[in-house]
Amino acid sequence: MSLLKDVFLPINSRFSSVMVVDENGQKQWKRVEVTLEDHVNVPIFPSGLSPESYDNYLDEYISKIGMEEFAKSRPLWEIHIFKYPTTTAPGVLIFKLHHSLGDGFSLMGALLSCLQRADDPSLPLTFPSVQLPSHNRNGDNNNSILKILPKIFSVVSKTVSDFCWSVTKSTVVEDDKTPIRSGDDGVEFRPINMATMSFSLDHIKKIKANVGATLNDVITGTIFLGTRLYMQEMSKESSKAQSTALVLLNTRVLRSYKPVKDMVEPNAKTPWGNHFAFLHVSIPPLTDASSSNPPEFVFGAQQIINDKKSSLAVYLTGQLLEILKKFRGPEAVAKYIHGTLKNSTMGITNLIGPKEKMSLANHPVKGLYFTVVGAPQSICIAIVSYMGVLRVAVGAEKGFIDAKKLKSCIEKAFQMMLEVVCQKIDQQSTE
Repeated sequence: MSLLKDVFLPINSRFSSVMVVDENGQKQWKRVEVTLEDHVNVPIFPSGLSPESYDNYLDEYISKIGMEEFAKSRPLWEIHIFKYPTTTAPGVLIFKLHHSLGDGFSLMGALLSCLQRADDPSLPLTFPSVQLPSHNRNGDNNNSILKILPKIFSVVSKTVSDFCWSVTKSTVVEDDKTPIRSGDDGVEFRPINMATMSFSLDHIKKIKANVGATLNDVITGTIFLGTRLYMQEMSKESSKAQSTALVLLNTRVLRSYKPVKDMVEPNAKTPWGNHFAFLHVSIPPLTDASSSNPPEFVFGAQQIINDKKSSLAVYLTGQLLEILKKFRGPEAVAKYIHGTLKNSTMGITNLIGPKEKMSLANHPVKGLYFTVVGAPQSICIAIVSYMGVLRVAVGAEKGFIDAKKLKSCIEKAFQMMLEVVCQKIDQQSTE
């Protein structure tokens, strides 16, 4: 409890506040006295069972707390301590945090403030580098303006097209109903099944180097291919259905984590709160060519994402959300985001985690996953890197999506890509 009182609560005043309505009808944060015991939950299950049995209990428990709403009379966070050995760890600690407290970037920063390096707490945690697009500033000559004008026209054209499509997709046009999208109203209130998997960053980098893509392109292409394989197994007709993934992007000027005290400063370049936008990415259809040559799916995903990133639509979407918040309030923003999520098939979000093993109150952290619950989608995929491993969590609508089969299809897709790349490398080395 001392860690929560002395470290967690002081991170941000929202952890000690509730939402109230003022005399003008506006919602505001109000500081309250926090009773820590009300926020810490330790479920009790039968003792002496197998790790596989506790895996099932943990899945059911996560599904249960995911459906439960926060008590509005208390700050919007909870901690759940699962004190039973699973097949992956001797115990599990679950942080449940409401999105109104901040986005994944903010909350990850808060979580990291409570953790230390396991090998040497006096040293800071380090993170994989984030490579931002570089711009060639050379070539300042008479022909430069002739080269720039077509690029400007292309950016403007793509921005208008992508932004209009994004607004239309968020308000009018829905994806097809498929084995991974029920399209039912109220899907956000249904229970979910969780499936987790991990991929070596070294293996991902091997694929990345061979196909000339980014790490995000590789993992996104893998998820898309695995999803299409699952859809084909469940219904062959759906492998070419119109399906869209919403990729969440951090819209902050700086992408690296900063101390929380810097994030809450006025005009901070990495401000606390919700600062994100959506990138609508069509999931490529499964073809004979992509089935026989899996890296083609990475190329397809890469091309679609690069086309989207070459426009400014994602930043306009972020500005649209800010304008809605300013003039119509957070409820209007929530309604718009709800429509955006509901009309699409899946959400994909990712965070960067530390390279070193962490510890919490001198307890080493073996694995790190996160997910988003309560979204009006049948499937959500959350990705985080930790200790040289990319960890993927899949939250799937229970009774509609077979989470274990979907996990198997995504792992199969990654193995297919890795085998093709390894074969190509072996052929090149023998020539």
